[in-house]
Amino acid sequence: MMGLRGFIAIACLLFLWSIIANGGSEQGWNDAHATFYGGGDASGTMGGACGYGNLYSQGYGTNTAALSTALFNNGQSCGACFELKCVNDERWCLQSSIVVTATNFCPPNNALPNNDGGWCNPPNQHFDLSQPVFQQIAKQEAGIVPILYRRVPCQKKGGIRFTVNGHSYFNLVLITNVGGAGDVQSVSIKGSRTNNWEPMSRNWGQNWQSNSNLDGQSLSFKVTTSDGRTVECSDVTPDGWSFGQTFIGGQFT
Repeated sequence: MMGLRGFIAIACLLFLWSIIANGGSEQGWNDAHATFYGGGDASGTMGGACGYGNLYSQGYGTNTAALSTALFNNGQSCGACFELKCVNDERWCLQSSIVVTATNFCPPNNALPNNDGGWCNPPNQHFDLSQPVFQQIAKQEAGIVPILYRRVPCQKKGGIRFTVNGHSYFNLVLITNVGGAGDVQSVSIKGSRTNNWEPMSRNWGQNWQSNSNLDGQSLSFKVTTSDGRTVECSDVTPDGWSFGQTFIGGQFT
């Protein structure tokens, strides 16, 4: 019969094999690198390619990230949440993890090598973090650190927010504060008089477009995220809504 030492040896071999099979990463985690931008007050992170505008007023704060091309997915990753931790660098890493929301795009710099300044060049998986949140996982002086990351559910307070911009026959709806998977993949809109669900198209980031005249009608929305879940938000707006207003609907639970 196999003794205790034999069982321990087999367990160690299985553990090492699982690490190798996962490319050296912990199971469920992926390798990437992280830098920071936007200044100590994160003012330079406002706006961004997801269209969220003022990240403070929208509820995202400084726990935000700009994603490289490989992760940004042409804007489809906007709103997704990731847990990050600094690894394999005892000089610079801090023993903590953070959760960030994807709010911006880190563009490639093809004039520089992928491993020397072109951090966001394809196929690199890279997170350009706000400076305050970077300093929670690594010392600022590091500049760039190796990390592990994984997708996690987004924990948001309150309901999904719908900001209706544009004009008649061009309704541009910014969707923010989405829980669950976070990254909206499809949206439908319905006016109280039309009573038919109309698919909206992604204009840019998380701005969704309808070319119907929905003036004077209460508006309902169906929002679907990347995990296939859908939440229906009925009569989010009153009949007398105006462009530029924000309304709150239901939330993923």
